[in-house]
Amino acid sequence: MAVSSLGMQGLLGRMNLTQLAAPVLILMVLAMMVLPLPAFVLDVFFTFNIAISILVLLVAVNTQKTLDFSVFPTVLLVTTLLRLSLNVASTRIVMLQGHTGPDAAGKVIEAFGHFLVGGNFAVGIIVFLILVVINFVVITKGAGRVAEVSARFTLDAMPGKQMAIDADLNAGLIGEEEARRRRTEIAREAEFYGSMDGASKFVRGDAVAGIIIMLLNVVGGLIVGVLQHNMELGLAAKNYTLLTIGDGLVAQIPGLIISIAAGMVVTRVSDDRDIGQQVMGQMFKSGKAIAITAAILGMLGMIPGMPNLVFLLLAATMGWFAWRMIERDRRVVETPVKVAPPPVQEAMEASWSDVAPLDVLGLEVGYRLIPLVDKAQDGELLRRIRGIRKKFAQEVGFLVSPVHIRDNLELKPNAYRILLKGVEVGLGEAYTGQYLAINPGRVAGTLNGTTTKDPAFGLPAVWIDAGQRDQAQAYGYTVVDASTVVATHLNHLILTHAAELLGRQEAQQLLDHLAKEMPKLVEDLVPKVLPLGTLQKILQGLLEEGVHIRDMRTIIETVADHAARTQNADDLVSQVRSALGRAIVQQLFPGNGEMQVMSLDPTLERLLAQAVSGGSPNASFEPGLADTLLRETASAAERQEALGLPAVLLVPASLRLLLSRFLRRSVPQLKVLSHNEVPEHRIIKVTSIIGGRT
Repeated sequence: MAVSSLGMQGLLGRMNLTQLAAPVLILMVLAMMVLPLPAFVLDVFFTFNIAISILVLLVAVNTQKTLDFSVFPTVLLVTTLLRLSLNVASTRIVMLQGHTGPDAAGKVIEAFGHFLVGGNFAVGIIVFLILVVINFVVITKGAGRVAEVSARFTLDAMPGKQMAIDADLNAGLIGEEEARRRRTEIAREAEFYGSMDGASKFVRGDAVAGIIIMLLNVVGGLIVGVLQHNMELGLAAKNYTLLTIGDGLVAQIPGLIISIAAGMVVTRVSDDRDIGQQVMGQMFKSGKAIAITAAILGMLGMIPGMPNLVFLLLAATMGWFAWRMIERDRRVVETPVKVAPPPVQEAMEASWSDVAPLDVLGLEVGYRLIPLVDKAQDGELLRRIRGIRKKFAQEVGFLVSPVHIRDNLELKPNAYRILLKGVEVGLGEAYTGQYLAINPGRVAGTLNGTTTKDPAFGLPAVWIDAGQRDQAQAYGYTVVDASTVVATHLNHLILTHAAELLGRQEAQQLLDHLAKEMPKLVEDLVPKVLPLGTLQKILQGLLEEGVHIRDMRTIIETVADHAARTQNADDLVSQVRSALGRAIVQQLFPGNGEMQVMSLDPTLERLLAQAVSGGSPNASFEPGLADTLLRETASAAERQEALGLPAVLLVPASLRLLLSRFLRRSVPQLKVLSHNEVPEHRIIKVTSIIGGRT
């Protein structure tokens, strides 16, 4: 028990009591609508309502910026519900106990019904109606209109403000964090005015409800008093009407205060000063304006029949105040403060700090895709990008540069583009909240949506709503969300341009990482036998043809064995590919089954061999032969893929590099293997012969 008690105390100690304030207040409001309350408890709640309204007004007056009181729409709703629940509770007790006297519903209602209107229910009705008109027709309606117009103008100004932020960011005047903070503030400002536009309807409805409740209470009080308690009509009218008026006033006055606070919040202009400081600093800044006002009051005070004493007294007071301000300004002008002349700023010379390096990998998004990459909103795409880099490092064998993400207002709202060293290599669109249904080739039906193509692989696809997701999967579509679309496109481009992403710095980092386990092997090769640049070219040559470089030990050992005889990167790539043959074949044909590949017709093979007989890997083909080779290879590759097989062309070692470079651009999915790279135990089956019969 002691342990349990200590655990409970620790739990309560860690609990933030402020988190319980809102639920307790809402439950209290709902309870007042249902449970009967004693008169004393009702007095406490009425007093609490008045205190809350005064507190809200003072906070609104002392707020420097509109967003400093961004919770105001919620406060407006809660205080409105509180007043309505108090009306329900007071109506219950007035109907039940109103015949006992003017204090039946508590001292607060009695004070408002007797002291404020002198016990005259006719005066009370008039005062109540005037307060309702002021609140409903003037303050609340005006504040709601201001909030509506402000919300519209704020939304219209958002693109310009976003462009100004981007301009400051690109100019180096602000950093990424400051730009993100400003964008968030702009979005919050638009949301605030939109919420205020809707919240003002609560106050207007409260005013209408106050009139209806007053009429119901008066009529109901007369019926209850005369028919149930056998009271005289005049006495019943006096008791119940005064109680009703007191109840209405004690609810409407806090409502009027809250409405004034709402008007102050939405009509003020953001400044570093509160409203009091703004009024004093702007309205009472000019002594001449106050002096003219004092002179006009003085002339009015000398007109016969006017309240001369009041006008002349106020004119003298304002005249004295204006004289003091004019004298103060004159002394300031006569004794100017000596200000040191500002230092002459010479135009800053250009420096190397003005030359910013390009990001190796960049992702730019339209403004509707910002939530996918916003850390504050836990953007899903950020996690996927981290996963892409980690998976790439594990599978391919080196770590690519981080992806620099920024928003770009020049793009369409749902568009994105992928940059490699500042150059666009990929462009697409993604729609948050929707799914991309990709047609893999065989689907059972069509879908309603926006027809497009998968940006990564160019497959036909449709953007669909979330409700069609299950139907699309049942038809055989591959369904992915917006973040997956962008991440898949980015991953495909990273794999495609892996060779360009392996720069000199990445190659050195790769060697440094390898040197931790095999320091002697790395030391003996680079830079003693082979320069770093040549090793980088070898690794890039492997990556260009989709060969992973995870097995750096085999690569380094093979290069070290042959580097003494040749420094040619192409020759060394061929040697490394032979050493990595088992891994290359395993990557294309998992398992130990037979390899179904394409091959060259012997006649075509002899012609090609003659073309490279000079030993140059850049030999050219006769145009007719080149056209035939490209056309038949593309056709054979399509047949291979239709069978679900990789497009692999098996050729002699002397032709592999030439054909790989020649066919790579026209048939990018084609992989060219040499006989030397195929392990002896693998069985080869030729499915297509290029240049002859299939």
